[in-house]
Amino acid sequence: MRTPPAVAPWVRTRLRAARASAWLTAALVLVTVFLAAALPRALDRSADGALREQVRAGGRDGAVLTATSLRLGAQGAGSPAEQLNVLAQELVRRVAEPLRPTELGAVYGSTTLADRSLPGPELPRPNGMAPVLGLAYLHGVDARSALAAGRWPAATDGADFEVALSEQVARTFGVSVGAVLDAGTDTSMSPPRHFRATVVGLFAAADPASQFWAGTDCLVRACLSSTVALGERTQYWRAAALVGPGELADLGFWSGKSPQDFVRVPVDVSAARADQLPQWRAAVGSLTGGPQRTALQVASERPDVQVRSQLSALLGTAAERQSAVAPLSVLGPAGAAGVALTVLLLAAVLAGERRAGELRLLRARGASRGGVLRRLLGESAATTLPAAALGTALALLLLPSPRWGGAVLAAGVTAAVALLVFPVRAALFPHAGAAAGRRRVVAELSVLALAVAAVVAVRQRGVAPAGAGVDLLLVAAPLLIALAGAVLLARLLPPLVGAVSRWAARRPGAVGFLALARASRPAVLPLLALLLAVTTAGFGATVLSSVDAGRLRAVRAETGADARVTARTVLPDGFAEAAAALPGVRAGVSAWTDRTASVAAPDGTVLSEVALLVVDPQQYAALARRNGQPAIDPALLSGGGADWAPALVSPGLAGRLGSGAHPLHTGQSVVSFRPAGVLPAGGAPALGTGEAVVLPARQASAQVPALAGANLWLGSGELRTAQVRGLLQRLDPAAAPDGGAYAVRTGAEERERLAADPLQRSAARVFSWSVLAAGVFAAGAVLLTLVRSGPERAAVLARLRTMGLRPRQGLAVILLESLPTALGAAVAGALLATAATLLLGPAVDLSALVGVPAPGGVAPSARSVLTWSAALAVLFAATVLAEALVSGRRQITVELRAGEDR
Repeated sequence: MRTPPAVAPWVRTRLRAARASAWLTAALVLVTVFLAAALPRALDRSADGALREQVRAGGRDGAVLTATSLRLGAQGAGSPAEQLNVLAQELVRRVAEPLRPTELGAVYGSTTLADRSLPGPELPRPNGMAPVLGLAYLHGVDARSALAAGRWPAATDGADFEVALSEQVARTFGVSVGAVLDAGTDTSMSPPRHFRATVVGLFAAADPASQFWAGTDCLVRACLSSTVALGERTQYWRAAALVGPGELADLGFWSGKSPQDFVRVPVDVSAARADQLPQWRAAVGSLTGGPQRTALQVASERPDVQVRSQLSALLGTAAERQSAVAPLSVLGPAGAAGVALTVLLLAAVLAGERRAGELRLLRARGASRGGVLRRLLGESAATTLPAAALGTALALLLLPSPRWGGAVLAAGVTAAVALLVFPVRAALFPHAGAAAGRRRVVAELSVLALAVAAVVAVRQRGVAPAGAGVDLLLVAAPLLIALAGAVLLARLLPPLVGAVSRWAARRPGAVGFLALARASRPAVLPLLALLLAVTTAGFGATVLSSVDAGRLRAVRAETGADARVTARTVLPDGFAEAAAALPGVRAGVSAWTDRTASVAAPDGTVLSEVALLVVDPQQYAALARRNGQPAIDPALLSGGGADWAPALVSPGLAGRLGSGAHPLHTGQSVVSFRPAGVLPAGGAPALGTGEAVVLPARQASAQVPALAGANLWLGSGELRTAQVRGLLQRLDPAAAPDGGAYAVRTGAEERERLAADPLQRSAARVFSWSVLAAGVFAAGAVLLTLVRSGPERAAVLARLRTMGLRPRQGLAVILLESLPTALGAAVAGALLATAATLLLGPAVDLSALVGVPAPGGVAPSARSVLTWSAALAVLFAATVLAEALVSGRRQITVELRAGEDR
């Protein structure tokens, strides 16, 4: 019996025959799958970190659940201390998943709702007002503090209390252990009682910043409070003292009111996850006003128990911010995904062209399409699946996150595309004949139809409003516009390059003609990759630029300039000159302002709360131009008479006043003015949105000399608050700038405050990395095309070398050959990004990203678009140059040695 001949396995044979191609395919799949799996992980980590940072920004009282209840006589079983323990245990038991208490656990105690005055003359009186003292009980205080002197309080009768003071309070009050704080006699009680608090101990908090002491600041250190009486502000000291558990029943005597029991449960913010935000909000809502609060009232036998927390507001704000930032977070990754898919398609097309002869031979020898497809699937699986598994594992390990479903799903979809795209393309669409041409026409028309449909949909309904989540139309529209642009450019570029090549044929020298002749047939897929990268990057960068511009406009509208200094009386002498010499200052304007002026209208009514600004007209007009605000004509404020001054008035005043002279009352002075023009409806620097009058300084001060002074300074440039306050301190040492004599605001710090939102930073970071990934994939598409066309290009250059073409000229041919594609993609991408901005921009609400209301949407930014277009064009040219330097000379040498027989 004859032994059948051994047949080599197909997959092993093919992989050994094309090892370089197999390794390149595996590397491409590895990188693509890794990025696909890493993106959801990065988004999850960024969203979780932003949520935790935003909740922590609420301070010590932010992530805390606080239950309060008045102790009204006999309430429940046991002593007041035992009732407190029950309330604390029941609240902790109802802090259920996903909420989780911190290691601190529950902090609970009781406090008086009213303080008693301490009339002793030996105690400090800042403005002649006696200090006040409240009493409080904190469970477990001995474990969170240390006795510095004396002992902890014990039980006494209802009028005399033993208390412990913190060392800081004792120093402020000037008392020590053994001191008796006399709280006077309460004559409203029957019989009247005389209250005293004997200091039996001094303690020091182990960590005053701990959440254990949150809400009891006046217990750790004395608070300087103030009250207003008869128009004057009076300051006094306020403090609290600790009592022991045995005195809980008598706390109500001190204040004459029922004491308030409280339980504070700090929530572990490190467990917060963005995907569990609805569950967090539901859990907090159930405790603050839902079934869990009712159950707490029943279990503790306290029907008046109220649970409050800032978490509800913080989580609600976080949810709104996430929905508002989501479109920008998805836009960049969507562009990168489109470029990556294009690269995979390009790799499949190039592999199919390289093996077209082999596949035709298999079909000619009787192989079915199904058989060829199975063999190619096996070959693709041998390189794709291990690389995909490794890429997924790397993403899961390098970017830890409690959620893995999205990463695995994205990696699986990407791996499936990478696995199927080459076998399906090679087995089912092997030829590029008339049928392929018809398929291309149908596909191009479909793309154009989808792009037009997206345009019509945007025009009809607009983009989903902020807070509505990810708008798929907003994500898909730039990609569809870029895809349609690539289709049109691929059709228009050949005739344009052909016309230029014919012009170059009539010029001396063969380099330009040779390069342009070869460039007249550009590949569509590399062009698409570049256009997708440029369009999405340009549109996203324009969004970020509009956010920055919106913050700048908002800050300047609020402050009036890049820096604003307001004096309670007048600015120090020489301040304007000294401020102009500060580093970063470009210009400054001094003015007199009064926001309490009033104007008598012709109908007899008095218009109050009018903002008056007395300023030099030329400087004020220049300030408005620098701020980008509507222009103000300084010529309107020229002229005037001895008893009146021209004025610019707000539109509301212009409608109420006539053309004659009108008295304006400011302080104890009256100045007469005549309306000479109307202030822009969009606002003017330093005036806000109310009624306003702007007077020229020269004419106004001629009537009222006091108006020649300055209590306002507006500066342009990059200024910091510390700089301006330091200058004010040097010029006026008697009045510290932070003491109320001067108010300083700078635009740079206001913009930093608005930009400090963690979700905004996260979205910008994800967008930047996505654009970088898109650029790398676009360079990969160019490199794949160059590598595939390398042998053919080397053969042409080798023949030209035999005809006298120098090596430097050969390099010029390669670079000029890529110039039409690079230049066309850069220009077309910039135009498409601008078109997407004009189309989608007005419908996008940037208020959530700016931090304040920001009408106007996204405005085109030539700088942002051109920056990304130029960057990707340079990346394209650098890729071409690197490939030519690395492989071009070697391939030409091989061609020259092989000759025509190769």
